[in-house]
Amino acid sequence: MSFSVNTNVSAMVALRHLGATQRMLEQTQLRITTGLRVNGPKDDPSTYAIAQRMRGDIAGMGAVKTALAAGESSISVAIMGGKAVADLLTEMKAKVVQANQAGLDTASRTALQNDFTALRDQLTTIVQTAQFNGKNLITSGASNLEVLGSVQGATISVNARAMDTTSLGIQTASLSSAAGAATALSQINSAIDSVTSSLASFGSSARRIEIQTDFTSKLVDVMKAGVGNLVDADLAEESANLVALQIKLQLGIQALSIGNSGPGLILKLFER
Repeated sequence: MSFSVNTNVSAMVALRHLGATQRMLEQTQLRITTGLRVNGPKDDPSTYAIAQRMRGDIAGMGAVKTALAAGESSISVAIMGGKAVADLLTEMKAKVVQANQAGLDTASRTALQNDFTALRDQLTTIVQTAQFNGKNLITSGASNLEVLGSVQGATISVNARAMDTTSLGIQTASLSSAAGAATALSQINSAIDSVTSSLASFGSSARRIEIQTDFTSKLVDVMKAGVGNLVDADLAEESANLVALQIKLQLGIQALSIGNSGPGLILKLFER
């Protein structure tokens, strides 16, 4: 066995193992701090790449959920407006039926006409204000609504259904005469049928969006769980590793101390 002041093999070996232990300890502490087993491409290149692609898909589906929510709100407003229109048409029909009774005097007919006109004006106001984020599906000339339904760009089409007085054919209805009241009854019945059909169409579209929203939410949850399975750290295992590495670090420091004390023994060779 040779002794050298310039080359201390024991210290070099101890230092090498101490450095390796320190790096493993830092990695374990990072995993515990972040909760991630894969914090970057250096940890596991292939797993990191897969996880990043999945995170991109999750972000895209988040945008889809936002678009679906906006579409659902637009349809909900249209349905709410349509129900209000249907209620008004029911009241207007009551006025029309009263105006069709035989022997109605002029004053009563005029009063019914005024009530009918007021209800029709209120219907117009409701149709004009039934909009969400600038989109109105029940006004005259409204365009269809295309709702983003998938990351790939598939859309759910919601047909606009005009419910203004002109589209419903009641803009000229009058109760001022018996003949006019008879015609108005037919017009009101047709308007009620049209609004009912429109509400059914909106209801079907709303249900479709609701189903797609539910599916997208579940898909996001599954993908998040998948990413977690790929990159999340097992904190119980990392906790055990941390204790073991801390002990190894202390032993490494002790071994380095012993190695560093070796050259000091050379002095004893020169003692008299």
